[in-house]
Amino acid sequence: MRPVRTLAMIMAGGKGERLLPLTEVRSKPAVPFGGKYRIIDFVLSNFINSGITALYVLVQYRSQSLIEHLRSAWHMGGRMQSSFVSVVPPQMRAREGWYEGTADAVYQNLNLIADFDPEVIAVFGADHIYRMDVRQMIRCHLESDADATVAALPVPIQEAHGFGIVEADASGRMIGFEEKPSTPKPMPDRPGFALSSMGNYLFKTETLVPLLMRDAARPGTHDFGRNIVPELLADYRVQIYNLQNNEIPDLQSYEEQAYWRDVGTLDAYWRANMDLLGSRPAFDLRNRAWPIYTGCYDGPMASLVRTSTDDSMVGQGSHCVEADIRRSIIGRGVRIERGAQLEECIILDDVQIGSHARLRRVIADRRSTVPPHSCIGSDPAYDRARFQYATSGLVVLPHSSLLEVEATHVS
Repeated sequence: MRPVRTLAMIMAGGKGERLLPLTEVRSKPAVPFGGKYRIIDFVLSNFINSGITALYVLVQYRSQSLIEHLRSAWHMGGRMQSSFVSVVPPQMRAREGWYEGTADAVYQNLNLIADFDPEVIAVFGADHIYRMDVRQMIRCHLESDADATVAALPVPIQEAHGFGIVEADASGRMIGFEEKPSTPKPMPDRPGFALSSMGNYLFKTETLVPLLMRDAARPGTHDFGRNIVPELLADYRVQIYNLQNNEIPDLQSYEEQAYWRDVGTLDAYWRANMDLLGSRPAFDLRNRAWPIYTGCYDGPMASLVRTSTDDSMVGQGSHCVEADIRRSIIGRGVRIERGAQLEECIILDDVQIGSHARLRRVIADRRSTVPPHSCIGSDPAYDRARFQYATSGLVVLPHSSLLEVEATHVS
């Protein structure tokens, strides 16, 4: 395939309200994941591994954490004008105010598109966990001579109401689209599944720019899924690219093929983290041919002193003494004191867990402190009464929180 001048616009401005309290101090793409990464690292790694190195990251809500991460982890390019990961806050060039939707975010930065002069514009979300060779989607886009191409993936019909659902004919051309339908249409050849949009798009530049200008001139949500894609159906050729056709090198036979997760809820976030564990993980991070990049951490190797661990990951600089850790992800710089027991937990960086604490299905945000003899996760009714962010199966401790031990619930 000939080289194609491609510009990526990464949508990284979402509030992520369903991920509270993890998004109290950061945007959703900046939420830590897998012990050392941020959620945004996955889409950026996909582009870099695909050889596409011109990336604008459009930020908005609670963006400082994300900006700092991108500054330290994703500095690249130097004097190479076509290689960059550049943060773009709302510039208010086209109108006063913040971005009003994903389409408005790109519209307000049409000057960046004009300056770069791409053949293809990639508009991708920043809040999903997956691997994808974007070049293969571009090849499909060019071979079909599509005005736009939408990445899609079959999802179980019972889960499809939360996504934009597309219909395609035998050639892969999109013939229908419905945003978050109450009754999703099943795929003709797979009755138990619906074809879900991933929120990742490719456009011909000459197609996208006029569409954005028309959308900006009328009231609405100014969103790609709700406004731009339905309008495309009427007058343009829109191709569907099925992620199941995407080939990633060195993918293991035990991994879930075309793995893709929207980690927009606490439960989905927890489950996706658990997918990284085990001898045959559904999503194996140990793929040297398609690595997930992130920032460096200047800390020593993890120190495990008379500690029992099973089916877990423990990050750099963590120090665990006489602890019992089962099916958990421990971040960097975590200290776990003697006698503590953890099961199915996600512990983010710099958390302190006191001696003889017992935690089950706890997500502890950065710098939180769990006092000695705490017992969290064994009594759902008690947890819901005590913790603001507790469900029937998870307890989430906010950033920098310091718990107090109640005498009636100690281990």
